[in-house]
Amino acid sequence: METELMRIGISLPDILLGEFDEIIGKRGYSSRSEGIRDAIRSYISYYEWMNDIKGHRVGTIAFVYDHTKRGLSNSLTDIQHHYSHLIKSSIHVHLDHKECFEVVVLNGDGKEIAELSETMMVLKGVKFSKLTTVASNENI
Repeated sequence: METELMRIGISLPDILLGEFDEIIGKRGYSSRSEGIRDAIRSYISYYEWMNDIKGHRVGTIAFVYDHTKRGLSNSLTDIQHHYSHLIKSSIHVHLDHKECFEVVVLNGDGKEIAELSETMMVLKGVKFSKLTTVASNENI
């Protein structure tokens, strides 16, 4: 069975497209389209993994964000306070005059941890977010 291809248009910053082109060149992709399809498959796989997190987990959310984005720092703080029962520690690093890197250490219900991660990653101005968890007993 042949899959029908759909043509789409996307807008990207020049720098991001340049970095993407460099990576797909190094990896040997025959076209941008193939690289984008692979990236989308990876994104879907990660999303499915996040939705399947169950039981007690420990982990981290690492994210980079633009602290000059109006209201973003307050939103991130409010979200973290809402999920404070999961958060054991955090580290905040100023990367430059505009960007911050933060790592939040978590311990608790996997579904809630995934929900926290999802809530933060979709905020406008969050440039990168990565959730990592492992199953654990509750005594950590």
